[in-house]
Amino acid sequence: MQNQFYSMLARMKLINRWGLMRNTRSENISEHSLETAMLAHCLAVIRNTYFGGNVNAERCALLGVFHDVTEIITGDLPTPVKYYNPEIRNAYKEVENTAKNKLVSMLPDEMQGEFRPLLSPEDDCSDEEKELWQLVKAADKLSALVKCIEERATGNSDFLSAEKASMESLREMKMPEVDYFIEKFLPSYDCTLDEQT
Repeated sequence: MQNQFYSMLARMKLINRWGLMRNTRSENISEHSLETAMLAHCLAVIRNTYFGGNVNAERCALLGVFHDVTEIITGDLPTPVKYYNPEIRNAYKEVENTAKNKLVSMLPDEMQGEFRPLLSPEDDCSDEEKELWQLVKAADKLSALVKCIEERATGNSDFLSAEKASMESLREMKMPEVDYFIEKFLPSYDCTLDEQT
């Protein structure tokens, strides 16, 4: 029997994000997932280094890699639609869960248990895993903020309100590692290559 899991993952590069926005450069979920994984790893390292944490940064990065794979099946539903009201949000969670189950079923039975928790948080996951998913969620929002900054830098005003909303959402998380990243790392995203080097 053939297993289609990885050939389906290869399709991540075909799913574009920010469908309702005018983009100066398109972004697909493969690119976004890599950036989210790197940011999640960074947030975990910041937590461990500066705020007394003891989380598995590598596991956090891995969760970031897989956090949006269900969008291969569902597509990227724009945030204003996804969170418009509780009914839509709950219905979309069901759709995501169905997509997760479909993707996991594309693996050999013996491997499914290893991958199922990577595709979305499990209701019965450990406190440590919940903590990692919280960092991935923050990294996902940071990635969105970075996209907004990049679009603004090219003169695209379509992302101004999204940038403001992303920053507010991150601040509302009240996570010291996020605040640290915003203070210490985020300003360089406004720099030119010459200024960065």
